Amino acid sequence: MNVDYDSLTDNEIIARISKKDDEAIEYMIKKYGNIVKREVRTVYLIGAETEDLMQEGMIGLFKAVRDFEADKGAVFSTFATLCIRRQIKTAISNSNRKKHIPLNSYISIYTENDEYGYEIEDNLETDNQNSNPEEMIIAKEQSRALNDLIEKRLSSLEKKVLKYYLEGLSYQEIAQRLDKSDKSVDNALQRIRRKLSE
Repeated sequence: MNVDYDSLTDNEIIARISKKDDEAIEYMIKKYGNIVKREVRTVYLIGAETEDLMQEGMIGLFKAVRDFEADKGAVFSTFATLCIRRQIKTAISNSNRKKHIPLNSYISIYTENDEYGYEIEDNLETDNQNSNPEEMIIAKEQSRALNDLIEKRLSSLEKKVLKYYLEGLSYQEIAQRLDKSDKSVDNALQRIRRKLSE
């Protein structure tokens, strides 16, 4: 029996998942996969593959699909975003315990605030029982230093490209918004990566 999942609400699809509908699970994973891409783009990894965090994000999304309870009054997309962020943060925390060496150096790029629509801030706040004040202060200082670096080193065009890239826009979409070629957007992103990795 073919089900038109597009005509169902998220809560109705979740109800089908609780009845072991594997196609419903696959539908929700595909529908909300872009949240994973967006969240992974907010973390810049030095010396590691983004694919590692994509996998962690997808695990977080799967957990959201598995654990969501519609009767709690939450919206699924909000719950999924929280689960994905938590899974990615857990992966980074584990890497800091030397379990995943390439993840030991990361730069968190997250909230939007300044004239170009972004600001760098620490996103690795943990639960109170796991918080280490010294690490939190160091992370805040690193975030400020990165923000200063972006302000001083990136051109106006590069800042705009970075803003749109972190919002999840494709090269083509960024090029259209800035009235530039795809190649100039690609070149700008290469310069941004080089400058930030220095």
